[in-house]
Amino acid sequence: MADSQLPEPRASDADREQAVETLRHAASDGQLTVEELEERLTSVYAARTRKELERLTADVRPAARPRARLPVREGPGVTRWVVSIMGGHDKRGRWRVAPRCTVLNIMGGSDIDLNDAELSEPVTQLTMISVMGGGAVWVPHGVDVQVSNFAFMGGNGAELGDEVAPAGAPSIRIRLVSIMGGSDVKRGRKLSREERKRERELRKARRRELEP
Repeated sequence: MADSQLPEPRASDADREQAVETLRHAASDGQLTVEELEERLTSVYAARTRKELERLTADVRPAARPRARLPVREGPGVTRWVVSIMGGHDKRGRWRVAPRCTVLNIMGGSDIDLNDAELSEPVTQLTMISVMGGGAVWVPHGVDVQVSNFAFMGGNGAELGDEVAPAGAPSIRIRLVSIMGGSDVKRGRKLSREERKRERELRKARRRELEP
């Protein structure tokens, strides 16, 4: 079979997430309007091949991955505990993380987004303990992430891809302990509710198309 007849490489979820990151950066940098961003995000989630994604991001500058994505600044004013008992927390935006931060979920859950956080030491230990509950941690690109976990009558997950952090990057060591619950660690930003809904709908549509 000639090269011109070979099928186009299929796009993975990681490919789509990278395209979303590039488009969001372009919008925040003034390269795209809000309407253009929404239109392209819809097309990204519907894309089947890598070439389709390349066309959607070809006219914008890619999101730069700095040497150390998270700033590190020593000093007071750090968050050491995030406690959710029969409730929940959505920790995102600009906040300072203690060198040792513990997230406790008891019959509740916490979403911890570190993409815009500020670290207080180059090495950060974040422990998430979930009892009959759970949570999720979103980590940015450009940092070294190590995950260890224990689960009893539950389960934990980590979706970090194969990215290798640059030398000298901050390190985040995450411990997941779940009892009758579960927690996840994911690379990239937390999707909005509308983006998650659209992604679920498009995944269902793609599965239906692949069914015999």
